[in-house]
Amino acid sequence: MASTTRRPSDAAQRRAALEKRIQSVIEEQLRRGVTYTELSVEQIAQAAGVSRSTFYLYFRDKVDVLLRLSGSLKSESSKIAASWEPVGPGGGAEGLAHTYERILHHYRSHAAVLAAIQEVSAYDPVVREAWTADQDRFIDHLVTVLVGEQQAGRTPADVDPRLAAQLIVQGGGYAIAQQVATSNGDDDAAVARELALGYWYGIYRRPAA
Repeated sequence: MASTTRRPSDAAQRRAALEKRIQSVIEEQLRRGVTYTELSVEQIAQAAGVSRSTFYLYFRDKVDVLLRLSGSLKSESSKIAASWEPVGPGGGAEGLAHTYERILHHYRSHAAVLAAIQEVSAYDPVVREAWTADQDRFIDHLVTVLVGEQQAGRTPADVDPRLAAQLIVQGGGYAIAQQVATSNGDDDAAVARELALGYWYGIYRRPAA
């Protein structure tokens, strides 16, 4: 039986194009100092060159836009992080430092969206839970990595994989968000290296008790 290749529907392509346009619009507005709370659907739609009715064909409201943007932002950062493995080419502490530097670059290029997510998640439980759910998925990934390292005898058995994974994801995520918000990026490489060395020698290759 011949296999068929599914092509993206016109609606999916239009949605993707509109999301990209709206992301650019939002980032531009936020760079000008407008908070996400202050932005109205009317402003977003007008700046994106679409009508309110067209906007509502694709999004429930502006929180729905932010949820989609945060999902895209987190998905890409998770791909970057998951590309690193403790052993093999690109592994080890140096590979981990390079991975953190790539993540910092990714978030810095979308700093306005990251700031909006943090702003809205402070008072909107839907946005906060969506952002946390993305973190939880990567925590599960790291638990698997750490268990595999323990089974191979490279990570000590006294490391709690779940707790360690939570500290790596949540602690690293906070440090990265603060770095993007407060630094111009000149010291990103140094911050990435300190994060990597801390987790590498503090968890992955911590001396056995």
